[in-house]
Amino acid sequence: MKFEEAVVELEGIVKKLEQGDSSLEESLELFEKGIKLSKSCQKMLDEAEKRVSILAVRDNEVVKEPFEAE
Repeated sequence: MKFEEAVVELEGIVKKLEQGDSSLEESLELFEKGIKLSKSCQKMLDEAEKRVSILAVRDNEVVKEPFEAE
C-alpha cells in the first residue's frame, strides 16, 4: 500500500471512530487496523527521511548532504 493510500484509509478510520456509532467489537477492529496503518506510515516516513538528501553548492561543486530534521 502506498503512503497516500494508507493515510486516506487511516483518516477514514478516525472519522468512523469519532462518529461513535460502531459496536464495541467493530471499534476495536478499526482501532487495531488504525494502529497498524499508523505504524506502517511511520515506517515509510522513516525510510523516506533516510533517503532524502539536500543538494548544496560548495566551491562550484554540487555535493549531497544528509537530511537533518529540525
